[in-house]
Amino acid sequence: MTAPLGRTPLSIGELTDERYGQVIAPGDAEYEAARTVYVGDVDRRPAVILRPRDAEQVARVVALARETGLELAVRSGGHSGAGHGVCEGGIVLDLAHMRALEIDVAARTAWAETGISAGEYTEAAAAHGLATGFGDSTMVGVGGITLGGGIGFLSRKHGMTIDDLLAAEIVTADGELLTVDEHHHPDLFWAVRGGGGNFGVATRFKFRLHELDGVYGGIMVLPVTPEILEAFVAEAEAAPEELSVIVNVWTAPPFPFVPAEYHGKPIILAVLCYAGPAETGEKVVDRFRAIAPPLADMVRAVPYPGIFGPADPSQHPVSAVRNMFIDRVDRATAETILERVTASGAQVAGAQLRVLGGAIARVPSDATAFVHRQSRIMAHLTAVYADPAEAEVHETWAEEFMAAIRQSDSGAYVNFVAHAGPEEIRDVLYPGATGERLAQIKAKYDPTNLFRSNHNIAPAVS
Repeated sequence: MTAPLGRTPLSIGELTDERYGQVIAPGDAEYEAARTVYVGDVDRRPAVILRPRDAEQVARVVALARETGLELAVRSGGHSGAGHGVCEGGIVLDLAHMRALEIDVAARTAWAETGISAGEYTEAAAAHGLATGFGDSTMVGVGGITLGGGIGFLSRKHGMTIDDLLAAEIVTADGELLTVDEHHHPDLFWAVRGGGGNFGVATRFKFRLHELDGVYGGIMVLPVTPEILEAFVAEAEAAPEELSVIVNVWTAPPFPFVPAEYHGKPIILAVLCYAGPAETGEKVVDRFRAIAPPLADMVRAVPYPGIFGPADPSQHPVSAVRNMFIDRVDRATAETILERVTASGAQVAGAQLRVLGGAIARVPSDATAFVHRQSRIMAHLTAVYADPAEAEVHETWAEEFMAAIRQSDSGAYVNFVAHAGPEEIRDVLYPGATGERLAQIKAKYDPTNLFRSNHNIAPAVS
């Protein structure tokens, strides 16, 4: 078991590359970039950033946090909506140097170190006509997206990322490296599939790969009315499981492919991905084209990596966000969505709707720590703004928007939640028996709550 958290002073001068990996301290040339995460309103200054190169060095960093009592933040890609990959005055364990990938083409499996990005993994696998689903951004690290669940372009066809996770290597709070799967430490393997970074540092994952030579997909832009939005979401629900659709109801940014007269006005900007033969995919997508004449239509046969949008590492948006699941987008809900999007004074405001179901829903709700298997539609509400003085206005807009479209599903997707207090963690992210089981596992593997820079699950009290 883990010893109580210590209070040994941190001496940065004694930290060596040989023991801990790259050491980045305040004042070093790389410090400012290394402490910056994706979300633009997180401005934290850690005491030190350590970039280990292997699991042994990861264990030493964990021990250092335990001995000093400093907060430990673990960073994979830095895309946590809550900025969990950096902490104030503590230690950041940055997995940036752990990006190795071993693909077994014959077995259709891959071992990936958890600092590799989803884009790097996807490109390498696509060279063999294979894929694992990792959301919809190339810049996220596979560590964070996997631990939270992983909802993306292949989820309706093949399930969430955690449904393709076959094994993991985890450094626990006492510094032990455990290999976990269905037969070894099955309780911990269950917990890390959706329970986030609460239980240790994942250093490697073993994934299942699926044959995928290419997809039929891309961006489609439509004008939007309540009738069009209702029909578009209904078509996404009725589509075969090979099709995943992300429906963004936005005030249109000045994208070159959006007609100028629509800039700043609500539109549907959808990303469609049919994971199957292009000929069949075209027939499926034609049903969406028939709803209304597209303003832009870039849906075509592409290699799977081509479905991802261009990465912009310099982008650090400041946003008010809320995440939730809803049961339906009927006419009344569609009207409310358009009213709320139009009412926002943000630079870009919108609702992103993702139809779930398919392979996600066929996994029993208690099979992993992701309990929301039967949720039908995920709604992610966002207002992007520049002036910090406007924060309260946009947060109020997001909160009222969420309340206005709330239906029977009270859940949310942990990877997209920016702020969650103990009640939300217990009642929304990990309700009922799932939360109770996670707390028991937390008490077993991290009784002192060393891994708390996350949507934190407190250890059960015996």
